[in-house]
Amino acid sequence: MGALFEPFLYIIGLIVSLYFKIVVVEIVLHWLIYFKILKTDNKYSQKTMELLEKATHPVYEKIKAKFPMVVVNNFDFSPFVLMLVLIFISRLIFVFSQYLLS
Repeated sequence: MGALFEPFLYIIGLIVSLYFKIVVVEIVLHWLIYFKILKTDNKYSQKTMELLEKATHPVYEKIKAKFPMVVVNNFDFSPFVLMLVLIFISRLIFVFSQYLLS
């Protein structure tokens, strides 16, 4: 029975891992823009940031709505909260798949 669910858990794990990487890339790009290492007038960086923001900002808004204390002194901690949740989900999937296969 566990072997039947293992491919689904693997795919969900891949999606969670990919989304985690998207969040990390967005955070790094925001820091590069903030420290003026990356220019925002570059059309490729604009398109990349636009795509990343479309993928992540709806989730950030939901986190801010549930936990308004994630914004402190105009610093938004919602990406870090999302990363912690994604790590928890990833670990949960791993443990669940190990339980099903044993």
